[in-house]
Amino acid sequence: MKAAKRSRPGDAPGDRAPHGWPRRSASEPSRQARSEAGAPFWERKTLPEMTASEWESLCDGCGRCCVIKFQDEETGAIHPTAVACRLLDADSARCRRYRDRHALVPECLRLDPGLVRRYDFLPGSCAYRRLAEGRGLAWWHPLVSGTAQSVVDAGVSVRGQVISEQAVHPDEPLEQHIVRWVDP
Repeated sequence: MKAAKRSRPGDAPGDRAPHGWPRRSASEPSRQARSEAGAPFWERKTLPEMTASEWESLCDGCGRCCVIKFQDEETGAIHPTAVACRLLDADSARCRRYRDRHALVPECLRLDPGLVRRYDFLPGSCAYRRLAEGRGLAWWHPLVSGTAQSVVDAGVSVRGQVISEQAVHPDEPLEQHIVRWVDP
């Protein structure tokens, strides 16, 4: 089996920053991400080789993994909703109780390098999925752009676009909240 070639941000059509968008090129990663050799860690290391802090920094904070999803039994297609986990702050797209999330929400996703390839419900924009598939980080990822706002500006974040599962009446079918997230 051939190893996938890692692409650099901007290689794929959907990975290009909009005209005039201030961003670092792939050769200018943030100081935090730069290694002694000059290449950012996500280009030098495989997912299992990353430290815990490197792994955590790959999360772009979009919140898409925190929305309730349905799987079509016939096609296997995954359909996300605009209804998020009760712990997700819809205004910031961040977990209110990140460190305690697994204890408070037992079905909360436990993501690690060994599971990324098996989680086909992760959005195509997810950095973990992108790196596992050899696609590199997108132009809007905070490690590339240098700012968390780029995730919102690129239309990837669920910030302000979801409601809490607690706001949905128990008799209301969640299927009516299915949305189609567009991956830039």
